Parts: sequence; C-alpha cells; structure tokens
Amino acid sequence: MANHIQSQASSIPTTKVRPKRSNQQFRENLAGYAFASPMLLGLGVFTLFPIIASFFLSFTNWNFVAGFSKVKFLGLDNFTKLVHDSVFLLSLKNNMILMIVVPLTLIISLVLAVLIDKQVYFKGFFKIVYFIPYISSVVAVAIVFQVLFHPTYGPINQTLMDWGFANPPKWLADPDYALYCVMGLMVWINIGYNMIIFMAGLQSIPKDLYEAADIDGASKMKQFISITIPLLSPTTFFLLVSGIIGTFKAFDVISVLTNGGPANSTNVVVFRLYETAFINLQSGYASAMAIVLLILVLLITLIQWFGQRKWVNY
Repeated sequence: MANHIQSQASSIPTTKVRPKRSNQQFRENLAGYAFASPMLLGLGVFTLFPIIASFFLSFTNWNFVAGFSKVKFLGLDNFTKLVHDSVFLLSLKNNMILMIVVPLTLIISLVLAVLIDKQVYFKGFFKIVYFIPYISSVVAVAIVFQVLFHPTYGPINQTLMDWGFANPPKWLADPDYALYCVMGLMVWINIGYNMIIFMAGLQSIPKDLYEAADIDGASKMKQFISITIPLLSPTTFFLLVSGIIGTFKAFDVISVLTNGGPANSTNVVVFRLYETAFINLQSGYASAMAIVLLILVLLITLIQWFGQRKWVNY
C-alpha cells in the first residue's frame, strides 16, 4: 500500500513557482523613484553637467556670447596661463588665508556652545541672538560693516581717534587690513550656525560620563578635554570639512564688501572666476580656474578624510 502511494506521488508533475513582484511593491518603488527624481534631476543638471562641461571647456578658447560655433581648442594653454597669472595666484593665496576662519569659528563656537548649554539662563534667547547673523542677508550685513569700518567717518575709527589714535587703520581701504576685515565678518556670520550644531552634539553625550568624572575628582577643564572634545569629534569633523569648502566658495561677502579690492587684496578664486567668465567673457579660461578649484577642494577634503581616522571617535 505504501509503495502504491509513493508511486502515485512520484507520478504527480511538479512545477516550480517563480516569485513575482507584487503590484504593491512595484507601486512603492515607483513612488520612491518619483520622490527622488527631482533631486537626481537637479544634481545632474546643476552639478554633474556643469562639471563635465567645464572640464571640456577648460581646454578651449570660448566666449559664451559667441555661441558654440566659435569654440577653439587650445590644449593645455589655459592651465599654463594660470601658472603665470599673478592675480589668480594671489586669489589662491587669499583662499588659503581664508581657511584660518574655520578653526577660529570652531573654537569660539564650541566655547559658546558649552557655556550656553551649561551655565546660562535663557538659552533660547542666546541661540537666537547668535544665529541671527547666519540667516540675515549677507548684503545687509556687508553694508553695515562697510559703515562700521569706513576709514574716515566709521564709528570704529571715530572711537579710536577719540582715544588718541591719530592715524587709525584704513581697514577695508587698506590692502594690509582688508582681508582680515573680511575674515572677521565671516567668523561673526558663521558662529551661530556652528554653535547650534555643537549644542546638538552636546545633547548626545551621556550625562553619566560627567557624573563619573565628578566622582573621580576631575576638574571641569579636564572633563572638557577628556570627554567633551573627543565625543564631539564627529561634529567637529563635519563642521571642519563643510567650513573649509565654504571658504573656497566665498563670493557674496567679497562682492558686496570689497569687490575684490583694494589692489586685489581680497580677491578669491570664485570672484576671480566670475570676473573672467562674465565680465571679461573668457569662458574657457574661467573653466580652467573652476577645474583647478575643484581638484584643490577634492585634495583638501581627501586629506581631511584620511586624517580624521586618527582623531575622530565614532
């Protein structure tokens, strides 16, 4: 009997059931692509395509007003010209100096974040006060700074002369001081943003660590160095990378405050690129500047990325 049942079972044809994607899963995937498509489209049109176009145009002599029919291939001539362009080299040097803004901003913001988070009443009020410069119009802020640092009628120089300084600095009108005035403005603008990010990072540090350190007799400074700074290292790394990239993109502050002057002392690569492309109408040469700037930013970011393995604690 058992053999008969087994023989019948073996005679029944078997079919493989292939898994089919359900309609619900297909609709969910389609909805996901639909939501992501505007971002992907924007990334392709406004980021990837300009990078690729700039790469090809950097080897040409082209004026965008004349149209693509006037494109003339030059090879590496644009890059060779950059090496001997004194204004471009000066703007590159100014960008390197502007990077000092990032560590200064990080130090001030971290100290303010720790003080406001632990030692100050009305925390919300101080958050708003320090964050207002970051969300304010750069044009308005730059005009206010122009008035403050006016070499003759500015409140700062008027105060210095009242205190006995016969010849106070000319600030924005002096090539030796103009870049440092721009740096001071950039620090003041970015303090609030960095402080808010640091305060968010402070909330993620377990309070038990500070309580254990108090029991062991560690001072507040020792706790700050041994607990706060190491556990905030991922936040610091994020602000460091984004801040340095931000200094290389500085344009609006320079354009409104000094227009690259005096004597190109505040000229930076992006502003020089803008002048070359849209004022001098040398799109190919400007594209070569853009490629050099892109490579430089990538190198600095890669150095930070590999260096963070030694000091960032995740």
